[in-house]
Amino acid sequence: MIEKYIRDVPDFPKEGILFKDITPLLKSPEGLALAISGMAEAVDPDSFDLVCGIESRGFIFGTALAHKIGKGFIPIRKPGKLPWKTTSQSYDLEYGTDTLEIHEDACSGQRVLVVDDLLATGGTMAAGLELVRRVGGDPIACIVAIELAMLKGRERLGDVAVHTLMTV
Repeated sequence: MIEKYIRDVPDFPKEGILFKDITPLLKSPEGLALAISGMAEAVDPDSFDLVCGIESRGFIFGTALAHKIGKGFIPIRKPGKLPWKTTSQSYDLEYGTDTLEIHEDACSGQRVLVVDDLLATGGTMAAGLELVRRVGGDPIACIVAIELAMLKGRERLGDVAVHTLMTV
């Protein structure tokens, strides 16, 4: 489906990593439309109230998806980027640690679909799901363009449904 639009970049951001570059997908009107349509078809829009995207590439897919299906959008951002009261969550990456934040009033009592570009070890997505829960939301599912299955990231996400457009 979207595979022909994904470019492999060896040794980025460090030696030994094969980076999956979505830039050609985003550049192509057909590729981007295919990705957003695939995401829209993967999850029943009546099963959630809001779309939440994780900085930064989750913003690209998440806002386009929210617009396509008529839902609102919530950003999950790096520290210090949101202007209102926030809740934060730190997590481990393949090569370090990071922190994400969400507004405290982002989604209380609402069902949320969490979107990102890639699921690798699951640390970023697990942090996003935890943030939604901590501010009173119910993360019903997550969706990514690409899953690196060998890193077993979905195992860290508990019982939240995981949808992917492409599995490597």
